Amino acid sequence: MKWYGSFYQNRTLMESLYNTLIIAVVSTVISVIIGTIGAVGMSRYNFKGKRIVDMLLYVPIVIPEIVLGVAMMSIFSICNMPMGLFTMILGHITFCIPFVVISVRARIAGFDKNLEEAAMDLGANHLKTFMRVTLPLIMPGVISGATLSLSLSLDDVVISFFCSGPGSTTLPLKILEMVKHGVSPEVNALSTIITLVIVVFISLNTQSQIKKMKAVA
Repeated sequence: MKWYGSFYQNRTLMESLYNTLIIAVVSTVISVIIGTIGAVGMSRYNFKGKRIVDMLLYVPIVIPEIVLGVAMMSIFSICNMPMGLFTMILGHITFCIPFVVISVRARIAGFDKNLEEAAMDLGANHLKTFMRVTLPLIMPGVISGATLSLSLSLDDVVISFFCSGPGSTTLPLKILEMVKHGVSPEVNALSTIITLVIVVFISLNTQSQIKKMKAVA
């Protein structure tokens, strides 16, 4: 059990874990905001080039990650942007947004627009209608997109490899580097703790869903 305490003292390992969490959380939050607004706009409004924008949203999902990673590295190099946490966050946002858009648009597809019209007939403006009516109803899609984005960001290796710089190593990249020389038991202990946290989160979420179903019944 000593490895469960010693990995806290491994400075490089903890820094990579901290970078991973920072990148995942920031990229998820920004992706959810942009993706939700984009999904609502794409579902409700018609404009020139809408079909092209709709097709471009699926590009990060369809093309291989290594191609997307090389393209991002080239763009950052042309723009003379120093590689680091900022470029990694931009890279993660790029491939996370499409997943949020798809999840939210699927929820909007079964959305009853009469509820929004009823809210505006009762005096609510567009912003209040969105915050009080639309957003709560599409929230399952937003949460689904956020969870998927967070998982993909935490697990990403290829795009992170091409967008990383000095001092911005993530946990997956650190483990990949250690594999060449041998993974220490500290990594195994950290992986076990992460797995337990995920299991606890899923269990609590399942219990919450069961309680809601019983309350409705």
